[in-house]
Amino acid sequence: MEGQGEPRWLSPDERDAWISLSWLMVKLPGEIDAQLQRDSGISFFEYLVLAALSMSPDRCLRMSDLAQHANGSMTRLSNVAKRLEQRGWLTREPSAKNGRYIEATLTDAGMAVVEKAAPGHVAAVRRYVFDALSPDQVTGLRDIGRQIATQVEGEHTGTPSTALPLRRC
Repeated sequence: MEGQGEPRWLSPDERDAWISLSWLMVKLPGEIDAQLQRDSGISFFEYLVLAALSMSPDRCLRMSDLAQHANGSMTRLSNVAKRLEQRGWLTREPSAKNGRYIEATLTDAGMAVVEKAAPGHVAAVRRYVFDALSPDQVTGLRDIGRQIATQVEGEHTGTPSTALPLRRC
């Protein structure tokens, strides 16, 4: 490209790290999804949605907060929420406090799905990720993940965290 210098090519160490990260980005979600489909009949994204609701106050979140937590677009979340609602696992309705917002609430049947799926999911995550790492590597993985998320998402959108939004439904 005219007016630009030589690209900043990756060093051999950076290239090796990138290849490893690329492999993880492609392979690991598929393995997690396959385990959840096989053991519980739900996708990884569906599990993220149900689990986020199960950990929120009153098992209820605004759809916009739920989309952010599950790392999905509002369109994708709406499509998944419709399927989960048809199965009786969540309900959606306008907020009693502010009707401009739609809130999703996990039903008792949905909570039972999460409780049934969680042990197998945690076992898979432990087997694929944490059993291979030392405590220092786990800390490093967390820190690296947060740093990269900040680079991708920017300072204002937030990074992965164990905390859910604190807005009550």
